[in-house]
Amino acid sequence: MSTLIEELKREHRAIVGTISEVNRLGIGTKEGQNMLMSAKNSFIAHLKKEDEHIYPLLNRAAENDPELKTILDFYATNMDEISKIVYDFFEKYSYGDSGLEFSTDYGTLYTTLSMRITKEEAVIYKKFDELNLSNT
Repeated sequence: MSTLIEELKREHRAIVGTISEVNRLGIGTKEGQNMLMSAKNSFIAHLKKEDEHIYPLLNRAAENDPELKTILDFYATNMDEISKIVYDFFEKYSYGDSGLEFSTDYGTLYTTLSMRITKEEAVIYKKFDELNLSNT
């Protein structure tokens, strides 16, 4: 496994851990709100790293690999939808809230993040390593 993929997987675990800690602390607390902003900033930095170091190389490789292009096309729309759910959650709760609606939205966020992470690690990151793109 490439160093980049190992680093991205560590970031995945840290983001999920932070979101879990927000839930434990409660979004209505100052600590929970600060932790949520930390998760938001970490998530944005993580997406930027993927956008700069993973997806351009995969897209370039897909120009000569129809199977890879199909995989990337399939996941691109799904990943965009997942990103929107995550960004919307952070936007809505950046300044605090609590109660049933937060709990429901938090459950959606946690599930959505888990799905994105699972898909990226099982398909996108795996393909990146198989193609040995970290050395190009």
